[in-house]
Amino acid sequence: MYKSEDYDWTNIYGDVQEELPKNMPKAKGRKVKLTMFADANLYHDRLTGRSVTGLILMVNKTPIDWFSKKQISIESATYGSEFVAARIGTDKIVEMRYELRMLGVPIEGPSIMFGDNMAVINSASIPESNLKKRHNALSYHRVREAIAAKVLKFYHIKGTENPADILTKFLPGRTWYHLMKPILHWTDDEKG
Repeated sequence: MYKSEDYDWTNIYGDVQEELPKNMPKAKGRKVKLTMFADANLYHDRLTGRSVTGLILMVNKTPIDWFSKKQISIESATYGSEFVAARIGTDKIVEMRYELRMLGVPIEGPSIMFGDNMAVINSASIPESNLKKRHNALSYHRVREAIAAKVLKFYHIKGTENPADILTKFLPGRTWYHLMKPILHWTDDEKG
């Protein structure tokens, strides 16, 4: 699928691990995979200057939650608004992993998050990356710590292939359909 490197994060966050509920029931059934598509649109609201976040959360290949909301902070660069979207996406993944575990659903490995801003993905995924904009520090560390704890992996997807775009931008029908077709009309190519 996507190549990923497992970095050693212990010199930054210590031996961080995903917090598991102590009272969760024993997991039963088939494992599920969580996938998140995240996007942001800088300066979406011309009146306030705020960006908008768009997220699509999928369990296996089924969309179960989507989110489109104006961000509460005003960002001066795409980098900041995309990191805010990644942080909100990370929080939603953590919440869903907890909820599924409390329902006894087994989860397969780290969740996958896709974004279309390579600078944000590299800053979040590579321990040696340095944050140059201090006002993005909380979003930066929230996403990085989740990656270090193996809660999620963060991958790049072309902006033209990111279905979260439908939640952040006004798109013509052809573009909208191109992004939604794989979600709404997928075929199971796994034999088993």
